[in-house]
Amino acid sequence: MASRILVVEDHAESAEALLELLGMWGYEAHTAGDGEGALDALETLRPDVVIADIGLPGMDGHELARRIRRIRGRDSMLLIALTGYGENGSEFAASGFDHHLVKPVDLNNLERLLAGRGRRMET
Repeated sequence: MASRILVVEDHAESAEALLELLGMWGYEAHTAGDGEGALDALETLRPDVVIADIGLPGMDGHELARRIRRIRGRDSMLLIALTGYGENGSEFAASGFDHHLVKPVDLNNLERLLAGRGRRMET
């Protein structure tokens, strides 16, 4: 089971709500407001899971996922994309995401993904 999660979300209220929920579920959750902040946090936090919004300022979530996958030792990290749009699943897989969820997030589905860390969902 994943224990440390990095939430990458530029909307502060959304990030705080997700952090609170993850904390109630027993996870150690942290946040970054953009892709560069997330990359900086990877070394110090060493998260098991990154949950990233796609519509981030500057570097979008797809580029963030590609960069994470290129970092040695991060290829097995679980990456979950959050998007406000029903995008094509193949784009998420190509950029390195294991799963993608459409906002508003189905909390039961998110909890299942986190509990079943490592099992890739069909897109």
